[in-house]
Amino acid sequence: MHALERMLERGISRAEVIEAMSAGEIIEVYVAGRPYPACLILRAGSQPLHVVAAVDPDTQICHVVTAYRPDPDRFELDLKTRRNKR
Repeated sequence: MHALERMLERGISRAEVIEAMSAGEIIEVYVAGRPYPACLILRAGSQPLHVVAAVDPDTQICHVVTAYRPDPDRFELDLKTRRNKR
């Protein structure tokens, strides 16, 4: 479980990921994601969180691809808009 290993390394709990997926805002959609369509979810707050999740359309099972704290060097202050690469 790559995502779980990364969450543990980054100090992100399962509860935080579940909260983000339940109450967060989808800020990007990856329709052509492989092996399943995916999206980037933002949970704002004192410790913002990004979760990439993919849903198997056949089983309706949601898979967490990764979770991380948004990097202010890569995202604007709204944590939704990617900064242009320099």
